[in-house]
Amino acid sequence: MKTNNVFWLILGVVLCTVCVTGCKRAQGGTKVSATGTIYECLIVIPHRTLANPQQVVSASAYTEDIVTLYDMVKATMAADMPCLPQMEPYFKLTNVSPAGFDDLLKPTRNILIVDIDPARYTQVKARYSIDYWSYPQAVYRIQAPDDEAFVAYWNEHGTKVRDWFIDQEIKRQISFYKASTNKEARAALQNAMHADMLIPEDYMLIRDTVFDDVRFIWCCNNKGPLRRDLVVYSYPYFSEKQFSLEALNAKRDAVLGKMISASVPESFMGTEYKVFPPQMRILQDNPYTVEVRGLWKIYAGEAMGGPYVSHSCLDEINQRIITAETYILAPGQKKRNELRKAEAILYTLQLEQQMNELKEVSVEQPRK
Repeated sequence: MKTNNVFWLILGVVLCTVCVTGCKRAQGGTKVSATGTIYECLIVIPHRTLANPQQVVSASAYTEDIVTLYDMVKATMAADMPCLPQMEPYFKLTNVSPAGFDDLLKPTRNILIVDIDPARYTQVKARYSIDYWSYPQAVYRIQAPDDEAFVAYWNEHGTKVRDWFIDQEIKRQISFYKASTNKEARAALQNAMHADMLIPEDYMLIRDTVFDDVRFIWCCNNKGPLRRDLVVYSYPYFSEKQFSLEALNAKRDAVLGKMISASVPESFMGTEYKVFPPQMRILQDNPYTVEVRGLWKIYAGEAMGGPYVSHSCLDEINQRIITAETYILAPGQKKRNELRKAEAILYTLQLEQQMNELKEVSVEQPRK
């Protein structure tokens, strides 16, 4: 009798656990883990040939090979990522027709759904969902009444859709970095520049120094098959001309050329200008921040080089420019994913005024 009682007690506990878990899933409290790896995307789109290929906007991303709806999306989503030593796409893509989009595919990490149906839609609408079927997940859905309306939407917004998926990947990586950071390196950055950044725990602080008018901090992760470096340097701000691509390149060459070398005496780091000249874009206005992508190389030394990304922002309070840069060395390896993961660190840079910003004020009303 005692044995039977124990059996039924255990069975009851198991059934209760199953019921609770089922309720949580029904309420959206528990998500299955997303499938796929970073910078992969599933395209759910009708397998149809374009009726009028000439309506596709003429751009470098589009070629004469574009004959289907998927080909047009692929030309944007899987275009070559700029400033890499070898060709690698923004996203690795797979595609399926809407009829083939079943429960097995719904947990995919990134999904772009193109839903074209004249019986249901009269105009183009776009919406996105975060962690809808799995976690972490990003789903972007475009609803259109016909192929022509979708093509018009994609011509205008395709790159923005791609950037949205990139932004979701960066946010996921930042969440990962929040779990553990290098307190010594962050303290050095806070003391030297009154700024903060989520420098990962596996990055080692190599140098914290001052020369001329530059404050310079250098961290490195040299574990595993590739090397990741992170440098942050600040210098006085005098004019908006300092934010030109030419001025930022010149400052980079001056600072890193002096501080970073290889094993060969008198070797130094510099920027590669011939193969893929550096590219710049504005990231935000407040604080004013620009991004520069390019290739680095070692001059007068070993044949070493690779991609880099830098963010330069204006610290108006202290009248300085702060540049944070990551570069990687990965001979013979694909570099997109590792560069993107390291690049996410740059987005965590905060100036003094941002660190001390009061996010919310709670006022308790007096009782009457």
